[in-house]
Amino acid sequence: MKVCIIVEGCYPYIIGGVSSWVQMLTENTPHVEFIIQALIVSRADSGKFVYKLPENVTEVREIYLQDDDWIGNGKKRGLLTAEEFGALRSLLFGKNIEWERLFKMFADPCLSIDGLLMGEDFLNISKEYYEAQYSRVVFSDFLWTMRSMYLPLFYVLKNQPPYADLYHSIATGYSGVWGSMAKAMHGRPLLISEHGIYTREREEEIIKADWVKGIYKDIWIQQFNKFSLCAYRYADKVTSLFEGARQLQIELGCPPEKTLVTPNGINAALFEGLPQKAPDDSFINLGAVLRVSPIKDVKTMINAFYYAKKVEPRLKLWIMGPTDEMPEYSKECMELVENLGVQDIEFTGRINVRDYIAKMDIILLTSISEGQPLSILEAFAAKRPVIATNVGNCYGLIYGERDQYGEAGVVVPVMSVSKVADAIVTLAQDDALRRKMGEIGYRRTVDFYSTKDFLRQYHDLYEEITAPYGIKPDRTPFALHPQDGAGGRGPGA
Repeated sequence: MKVCIIVEGCYPYIIGGVSSWVQMLTENTPHVEFIIQALIVSRADSGKFVYKLPENVTEVREIYLQDDDWIGNGKKRGLLTAEEFGALRSLLFGKNIEWERLFKMFADPCLSIDGLLMGEDFLNISKEYYEAQYSRVVFSDFLWTMRSMYLPLFYVLKNQPPYADLYHSIATGYSGVWGSMAKAMHGRPLLISEHGIYTREREEEIIKADWVKGIYKDIWIQQFNKFSLCAYRYADKVTSLFEGARQLQIELGCPPEKTLVTPNGINAALFEGLPQKAPDDSFINLGAVLRVSPIKDVKTMINAFYYAKKVEPRLKLWIMGPTDEMPEYSKECMELVENLGVQDIEFTGRINVRDYIAKMDIILLTSISEGQPLSILEAFAAKRPVIATNVGNCYGLIYGERDQYGEAGVVVPVMSVSKVADAIVTLAQDDALRRKMGEIGYRRTVDFYSTKDFLRQYHDLYEEITAPYGIKPDRTPFALHPQDGAGGRGPGA
């Protein structure tokens, strides 16, 4: 079986939870050949992999969301037929979008993206859309916003899909649209796996963003809603990590019969016998395994640590993960540490999680958005309690949703410096409570979030989805990869 995994802005270029998930799936499904279709920002990022690709990953293809318009035969076409004009109009207005006609339109090698965006047809449709809903703003600004908004989508649509037995998109955004196009063109099934709910994540980012203002925030949010509805329409199955996320997918327009929950998994055995804190280490170590980025809200973490340390001087914070992916934000975080004058904060950069996690007393996560964080499962596998914000499935992981084992940590409100600080002090001053919570988290992980169960679900799901298309499954037994664990994170965070 050949599976094309479609990823957007992550694997194999960026270390993180979704990338780790893809690595774990591919390296532990050796009887499947994988093609990686990666959507990245520009050619400047081409080939900069941070993961060692498994042998059964035979190709990495790239689509650049910012690129030059390239016409292979030199013949450019900007004008549209009447049917194409209608399809493009349906896309902008977002009503009964004629996706298959759009897929066919962009398959024409002579169609010029530049010619289309700067041409009369796009101008006329944009003007009609403007006059119908947005005439209170300056038209020239509106038109350039529309051009910049549709440019990356058009690059995605111009990149024709290779044949595969199954297309597996790890989001509903641009990657979900490309997967829908692949299904429409090749007549093969599409599986969507959402770790976070893409539409809601983009909405949160846009609301907070400085680069887009006023009504343009609404237009961008609507754009991503269109993408998700496209993916939900064409997908054979749509997975989520927990029941709350599945209900949100349904609320956003996914047919309920397509949805199912497939939790993350981890191999807890790989967290046995890890390096422990030195006997003479008098600190109470807080560990945060993350990429230093705004979505992880590291600034709230630093501020909370500052206040907690005033109460409990033995505290030390380890911020473990890359600082080079968003260097400006990383610089701001380090400047915050300096301005506060707080001691005992370490930025480690990229690390091997298993080299550090058992040296921590408490794991900390202050994200403003998550799915089902692997960092929490890693902490539980190492028998460490977790303080986490109430996002994604953090509440269910820490307090339990399929068991009565008890609390494996503390859940706090998003961006609440005082509540995070209070939780840190409470756990820091109670050794017995930390040990009890760590044991509860370990039991919950072993019983409900194992790698073997996760892999079996996807092994069976691949067979189930492809069977109606006449694809004969390869029933070669799969086995756990010896390097599985830590979410497959290897040398990073």
